[in-house]
Amino acid sequence: MKNKSIQTEIDASFLYQKLAEHEADETVAHVFRQMSDIEKGHAEAFAKKENISLHDLMQPSWRAKTLNTIGKVFGYDYVLGVLMDTEKSLSNAIVVTKKKIGLELTGSETNHVKVLRAILEKENKVTGAQLSRFEKRHRSVGGNAIRAAVLGGNDGLVSNFSLVMGVAGATAGEGGVLLTGLAGMLAGALSMALGEWISVKSSQELYENQMQIEMEELENNPEGEMRELALIYMAKGIPEDQANEMASSIMQDKDHAHEVLVKEELGIDADELKGSAAEAAIYSFILFSIGAVIPVLPFMFTQGTQAIIISVAGSAMGLFLIGGAITLFTGKNVWYSGFRQVFFGLAAAAITFGIGKLIGVSIG
Repeated sequence: MKNKSIQTEIDASFLYQKLAEHEADETVAHVFRQMSDIEKGHAEAFAKKENISLHDLMQPSWRAKTLNTIGKVFGYDYVLGVLMDTEKSLSNAIVVTKKKIGLELTGSETNHVKVLRAILEKENKVTGAQLSRFEKRHRSVGGNAIRAAVLGGNDGLVSNFSLVMGVAGATAGEGGVLLTGLAGMLAGALSMALGEWISVKSSQELYENQMQIEMEELENNPEGEMRELALIYMAKGIPEDQANEMASSIMQDKDHAHEVLVKEELGIDADELKGSAAEAAIYSFILFSIGAVIPVLPFMFTQGTQAIIISVAGSAMGLFLIGGAITLFTGKNVWYSGFRQVFFGLAAAAITFGIGKLIGVSIG
């Protein structure tokens, strides 16, 4: 059985290589290639210590291959984001494994983002624009849309499954379950959509106001803003001369300087503000509905105990798939995550079914 830490390193090496292959900026691509080599080196060192054949070892897992497929479809920024999301667990695994096999800790194990930045800063041809672009990428939460899809479907499934089972418990799966389930699905989806619309719209309005203030400061005091930007880079550990050169380069283009200052000072990614609040609301409605319709479907064709059993089985399958999909971001074991999701989902449904049963008996 392959060591989990070694497999994590292999997956990271594979994904960084894929990022390099699909990166148009050669400087950034070179960074990714170096990171791939670093991760591969870690895997080889661990494998040698544990006497594992490298020929059999150097194969990416299903998770890494799935993330690569997602990158092909949705763009490789998602893949980089997911890698950064899992760096903490990766670093912890490296530290634990090194201690176990007696390898010396060098300090680089605990923060791969610092390694990425250090490699990029050593590039002779690196520019302020490239560093800014790279910083923007590694700060982005990769797979936001994919994560939203998984969590939205989970919310719809768990909430409506519990609701349907509560009514089924009170009525023995007879009249009213279908109507209640459809009403719960519609109400929940509309609530999620409205909440998403308000969240996106209010954030856009707030950030747009802050960005306007930053533009006014840039127009009225460009020298001060350039010094401030240089200080920000110096605080990140960049030498003073290089920080001043980078800041001066960025300030040559006022629009680009505004984008960088907004990101560095306010923590706002201007590209994220281009998203449509209405589009976010529609996606939220659809994703919630997909999950919520699963426990309702059996009651469209049958009723009673048979419908309850089919609903529970279908919902359990949906919960397992959602738990498995979550491992794309957590890196945990798919069986553990899947069955954990099933356990909690069924527990919630069982509680509401029991409460419904008590209410039904009381009313009867």
